[in-house]
Amino acid sequence: MPPAFRKVSYLSNELDVERRDNGEIVLRLRHPLGDYDRNMIVPLRKWAAAEPDTLWLAQRGPDRAWRKIGYGQGLGYVNAIAAALLARGLGPDDAVMVLSGNSIEHALVMYGAIAAGVPVTSISQAYSLMSMDHAKLVYVFDLVRPKLIFVQNGRFFEAALSKLNLDGVEVVHVSDAPGSLPSTDFMDLVKTPVGPEVDAAFERLGPDTVCKYLFTSGSTGMPKAVINTHRMLCANAAMARSVVLDHEKWRAEEGPSVAVDWLPWSHTFGGNANLHGALVAGASLYIDDGRPLPGLFDETIANLQEISPTTYMNVPVAYSMLLSAMEKDEAMAKTFFKRLKFCAYGGAALSQDLWERFQQLAIRTTGERVVFTTGWGSTETAPVATSVFREAERVGMIGLPLPGVELKLVPVGHTYEVRVRGALITPGYYKEPKKTAEAFDAEGFYCIGDAAKFLDPEDPDQGLVFDGRVAEDFKLDTGTWVQAGKLRVDLVGAAAPVIQDAVICGHDRKYVAALAWPNWVGLPKVVTDEAALGSLDTMLNANQLVEHVRERVRAHNRANPGSSTAIKRVLFMAEPASLDGGEITDKGYINQKAALTRRAHLVEKLYADPPGNDVIVI
Repeated sequence: MPPAFRKVSYLSNELDVERRDNGEIVLRLRHPLGDYDRNMIVPLRKWAAAEPDTLWLAQRGPDRAWRKIGYGQGLGYVNAIAAALLARGLGPDDAVMVLSGNSIEHALVMYGAIAAGVPVTSISQAYSLMSMDHAKLVYVFDLVRPKLIFVQNGRFFEAALSKLNLDGVEVVHVSDAPGSLPSTDFMDLVKTPVGPEVDAAFERLGPDTVCKYLFTSGSTGMPKAVINTHRMLCANAAMARSVVLDHEKWRAEEGPSVAVDWLPWSHTFGGNANLHGALVAGASLYIDDGRPLPGLFDETIANLQEISPTTYMNVPVAYSMLLSAMEKDEAMAKTFFKRLKFCAYGGAALSQDLWERFQQLAIRTTGERVVFTTGWGSTETAPVATSVFREAERVGMIGLPLPGVELKLVPVGHTYEVRVRGALITPGYYKEPKKTAEAFDAEGFYCIGDAAKFLDPEDPDQGLVFDGRVAEDFKLDTGTWVQAGKLRVDLVGAAAPVIQDAVICGHDRKYVAALAWPNWVGLPKVVTDEAALGSLDTMLNANQLVEHVRERVRAHNRANPGSSTAIKRVLFMAEPASLDGGEITDKGYINQKAALTRRAHLVEKLYADPPGNDVIVI
């Protein structure tokens, strides 16, 4: 019998299930949602008053030392920035735009704008720094028309700023003013005297006040600006927090919770669930400047070698790299697990192989397993609509609706389309009434586009299992449906540790095949021949890799022999997924449709007869 999980007390899993004559099923948790904050600034004022010296945010400076700011000092800066914006005449019909990544100053500007009643929009810095044509940056700028733009380093963003019509727009920088553009020093904002107008602005902030515009990934077409209200974020933070019953006990026994996080605040996971979730909890958030990419993950490793998180939330690709590092560094593993209560993942599915390796490491390090939970939702749901709040022995679950959330399951062929209703739902898309209308059904449920099924149809309290994207599923030429999202996760797990992600192919074809991106961290564990390690091409064509993939995928096919689950060919791709091409977001989500369109020539190569030498025939 495996060791017990480290103890976490959860809300009981009890559903109300409404079954309709048309086959639809509506799910609600029996536990009601309690009170929640009136606006997002309430918890900042609460912790600044109760624990002004408690660490709010920390980030490494150029000297590698941690720059730190407490809740009391943080509120002072936020109020000063709010006063500066109000003095400039900004209000709810204007906007502040942030182009740079996560930083202490970014958080202060974000909450300063929110405190002033000015909507803030944090833009993926990839739109400025990784794009060749800046088309998405220009699009979102023209849509929102901000009155003020914040950048951390003016020089880094000078080229991107030069693409924008900045007439009437103030640029604010922290370091290195852009040489060719007028810009205000960030310190000028925080030196603004705070008068009664800031308290007056705070009193005007209500549940329906717009606090943010968060852009969808833009993986198909241009991104949409999702309106975020105070009601959405405050209710959702309360929903997510309510299913774990130990928060107050842990704080009384061990002090504030600690998070180490890199997830970008331009996305709902990082900016809402993690950043604002930490604020509501009165937690200490260490901003991780690393990324789950070769060469950049070293920063994350260095941070986790030093800081022991109490909870850890990340995307599966980061967990894969973290696990590989901790398996080789016992001291790091001890630091990581020292205070850890539970882990959470989102943004994509976690493989069962990764979960099992993680638990093996936890047992070796602590003698216990660690609960791995997950949430499910989207930018439009603030983001968490469902959660797994129990000791689950498998991955792929999306759990049960949170308190205050209603799920409608609409039968679609072999599965259910999931729709969501509750206080967490966006009122719509900024300046796009047609797309807003299309996003909701006649009962006001948001149509998220994901599919799910019951883990046990006879026992709905066991929760739901993610069943792919309705729009990504396709039929083989026999008419058999293929669940692309589920099969992609199965392939990554089956071929571990050599596939980072994949695109499932086979629309109107005789069999399923896959285009695969290699896991550069995992490849050397399989390809050990020194001659094959000389270049990317030699690694991807190494006999050791080919035989590993054949053996593992054949085992998958024996266990899943149906035409919709058996994978017949695999082709590795050396070219990374393209941001400009809409194949990937900076959070790592792969859009299957965009990738298939952009790489149509590789799909043809995959199905060529006879196959090329680089196609692995299973």
